Amino acid sequence: MDKKELILKLAEIDAIKFGEFKLKTGSISPIYLDLRVTVSYPDILQAVGEIMWEEVKDLNFDVICGVPYTALPIATAMSLAYNKPMVMRRKEVKDYGTKNAIEGAYEKGQNCLIIEDLVTSGSSVFETIEPLEHEGMKVTDIVVLLDREQGAQENVSGKGYNLHSIFNMTYLLDVLREAGKIEQEMYDKVKKYIEDNQVKK
Repeated sequence: MDKKELILKLAEIDAIKFGEFKLKTGSISPIYLDLRVTVSYPDILQAVGEIMWEEVKDLNFDVICGVPYTALPIATAMSLAYNKPMVMRRKEVKDYGTKNAIEGAYEKGQNCLIIEDLVTSGSSVFETIEPLEHEGMKVTDIVVLLDREQGAQENVSGKGYNLHSIFNMTYLLDVLREAGKIEQEMYDKVKKYIEDNQVKK
């Protein structure tokens, strides 16, 4: 499955929605990608994992870590398909048991590839990088399915990390418009929103 096919499949399963959606950043977006739904479509989840792996397979990393929660199934799919060890970041660290922030087998000095579904400002990525680095692991690269083109690329590279995106919002909109899935009016509305809502950190 190539990028265009994947975007059209995501539209087909209603993972790409148009309307009014409040984002983590607080702004109201006319487009929302709900990639959680891919867990119900194993073939599409597998395709997401494959296309993201192709992007990063030649990079140097020992383990992978999906940003909770949406990217966890994607990271799991990649781990299983390519036999790459995975660790998990707890979003809420328990005050009992091991009290670990990072679950799984890892060693200090190992390089961890971050997996994320999409980025707006990049804040969710940094929330996962911090505890990994605190445990002595190294992070150099992050791979995301979609870059919303609202500042994440600049924010991530500004902190010394490499952001690899499969496609950006412009490409996604172009594919949907060419396939007749959205009207020019919605295309223009989303483009204007992206331009007007850059998130600087």
